[in-house]
Formats: sequence, C-alpha cells, structure tokens
Amino acid sequence: MEQGELRATAASLRRAAVGLARRLRDERTAEAPGRLGLSLLGHLRRRGAMTAGELAAAELLQPQSITRALASLEEGGLIRRSRDEDDRRRHLLVLTDKGAEVLADQVKGSDARLAEAMSRALTPEECRVLGVAADLIERLLDDRPGGASSRHGP
Repeated sequence: MEQGELRATAASLRRAAVGLARRLRDERTAEAPGRLGLSLLGHLRRRGAMTAGELAAAELLQPQSITRALASLEEGGLIRRSRDEDDRRRHLLVLTDKGAEVLADQVKGSDARLAEAMSRALTPEECRVLGVAADLIERLLDDRPGGASSRHGP
C-alpha cells in the first residue's frame, strides 16, 4: 500500500474509532461512571489491586489527574482503599463486588447495543469482517509504546 493510501486509511480508521467511542459513551446510562472511571475499574478487574500511581501510569496520566475519578468511585462504593500488606505505607485500590457488577453491566449493555446496531446495519459477512478488523486493531494496540493492550474489555 502506498504512503498516501495508508494515511487515508489511517485517517478513516481514526474517525471511525472516535465516532464509535462517542456513540458508546453517549449510550451509557446516566448513573454509570464516566469513561475514565470505567477504564480505572477495568484496570482493577484485569490486574487486581493497584496504587493510584499505577492506575495513573496505566492511563498515561499524572496521579493528580485521576484523583477526582478515584474519589467518585470510592464514594460510590465501586472501589475501596486498603493497606498493602507488604508495605504498610502504600494504599492499594481494590475493586468491590459492586464495582465489578457495575463494570460488567456497562460492558454487557454496550456490547448488546453494538451487536444490535451491527445486526440492523450490516450483513453477516460484514459482521465477520468487523471481527477480523477488531483483531487487527488489537494488534495495533499491542504495538504501541508501553505494552500490550487488554483483550478483555475496559
């Protein structure tokens, strides 16, 4: 593929990904945590207990940038703080059962709405093509600086 065509494809992919992310965000329930909150819950689900600094690094943000989101999640009972057993000076953030349930409900709802839209707008073959494209996008995410992506949602 020539450079101009590659850039046009990249631009098209970026626009589509941004549009899809916006659509999924707009369809979230009003009581759901925001994008950052859901992403933080996802990190805790996949990786287990983490410090605020580790969560910020996972989001490529400064710790002070996630303070408000963490406070909201803790206030809502979605996460809790606990002392690190190995280093009592460190506080770990842990996903609560309620947090896991909220995250699972949001993911399930988004997946269902997207599957419904796909079934209305696309042929079965086009849906299969999107499945292949999703795998390819995951490979692009694995190739980014800082490590591999998660293959299991937010």
